[in-house]
Parts: sequence; structure tokens; C-alpha cells
Amino acid sequence: MPGIQRRGWASYLALAAILLGAEPNPAFAQQPTDVTVFAAASLKDAFAAVGDALGQRRPALAVHFNFAGSQQLAFQLDQGARADVFASADQRWMQTVRNSGLIVGTPSVFARNRLVVITPAANPGRVDRLQDLRRHGLKLVLAAEAVPAGKYSREALGRLAGGPGFGADYLTQVLRNVVSQEENVKAVVTKVQLGEADAGMVYVSDVTPAVRRGVRVIEIPDEYNVVATYPIAVLRSAAEPAAARAFMEFVLSPDGQVLLARHGLLPAEAQAVAPSGPKR
Repeated sequence: MPGIQRRGWASYLALAAILLGAEPNPAFAQQPTDVTVFAAASLKDAFAAVGDALGQRRPALAVHFNFAGSQQLAFQLDQGARADVFASADQRWMQTVRNSGLIVGTPSVFARNRLVVITPAANPGRVDRLQDLRRHGLKLVLAAEAVPAGKYSREALGRLAGGPGFGADYLTQVLRNVVSQEENVKAVVTKVQLGEADAGMVYVSDVTPAVRRGVRVIEIPDEYNVVATYPIAVLRSAAEPAAARAFMEFVLSPDGQVLLARHGLLPAEAQAVAPSGPKR
């Protein structure tokens, strides 16, 4: 077929057969195939599970991951880094990569996420409610504004400003307490776990069972929260475009969605909450 190498098409047929529960051609099933996925750092645990599940179905398929902030991955791709699949934590950086002509087809939303505030388990900053984030001298860590989690965090804080018990200057007061801006959301989690910050804002999916043992969680009400949208796409640089599509299709499949949900992600069809935020 035009535009699809014979080896790539054969790999796709074999993997598609596996996903459909059929037996693939034994010769193709044993043909080694590599897929490199550039994925947002917040997907690390969920995508590791996806890679393991896919590897069990197709032992010859090796999935390699590069996890980092979506903005870092977009920059790497723009500078010529080779990969097969890009999964971003927001539409902004996916669109940036698409505008550079690096995407094949149309990206698909495969998951969503929500924000929470975490503090060290010992809670040295005495942060018991969201209003406490504005207390003078508090050490707050956020992802940098270029990072999807950082952008979402500032948007949520802006929504809280002016809400009952917060005050119009809430956002300004909270941002004065930011002592570090991290390049990805996992770094925010680490700083809070190590006690280098009194609080941080991260995704629900970042609070894994292992993380939860060392932190306290403060929920953000739905009317002020922000739902992160995660798109995925096959890259034009894909060495195995058929296998890349198969990975993407597995992520979007019911089995893939179950795995993502087990790691705290919302399903792709979830609706965003409070799209315009409260009025001031």
C-alpha cells in the first residue's frame, strides 16, 4: 500500500490481530518491533502499565518511553528528536508540534486529569485548607507556567480568587509564596515529599499509593478545579508508523482506558468542570 512500508504494515496486522483476540501470523509475532513514545511526565506510571500490558500481548514489541514536561518534549521534537508517538498533557504543546508539521493525522484525546494540593505528611506549613496557601512565608512549589500542570495550577488559583473566603487578591498572595518552579509535575511531587516545600499543586494521578504514604491531600472543589486534556498522536518521524498507530489505538481502547483509570486518570470523554470559572 502506498506510503506504508511492507514491514510496518505487517507489524500493524499482527498487532491488530492480537488486540482483537485473534492469533497473528507466527512469523510476524516474533519479528522485533520498537516503538518510542514521548509522553508527559504525569503519564509515567499509567503508560508504564500500558507498555507492560501491550508487551504481554506482543512480546516482540518493545515500547520505549521518554517522560518529561510536555514543553520539553515539544522542543526536543522540534530540534529533530526521533519518536513514534507524542502524548501531551495539554492541547497547547500538541498544537505546537502539529503546527511544525510533525504530526500525522489528527490527535485524539485519550485521558483527562484533575488537580489537587499536596503537603508533606507532617504538614510543617500547617496547610489545612486552600485559603492557607496565601499565608505569608509559606513555601509553595508549582510547575513552571510553560508546563501544562503549571498553567492549569495558575488557572485554578485564579478561579479561586474572589470565591467565598478567598478574596480578589488571593492569586497574587499565593504566587508570592512560590519558591520554586519545576520543569515537570513529578518534580513538584518530589520536592513536597522531601519536605523542601510546604505545599505543591499536582495532578490526582500523581498521588500514587507510594506517594500518598508521605503526603496529605487537599481537594480542590469542582467549580474551581481545572480538567487537563491529554491528546495523543502519531509522529511523522515514526520508523514503524503502523506499530505507532497500534500503540495509540490500544491507549484509546477499552482495555487501555481501564489501565489509565487505575492510575487516577479520567476517561477521555469526561467533561471539563467550570469551563469559565466563577465570576468575580
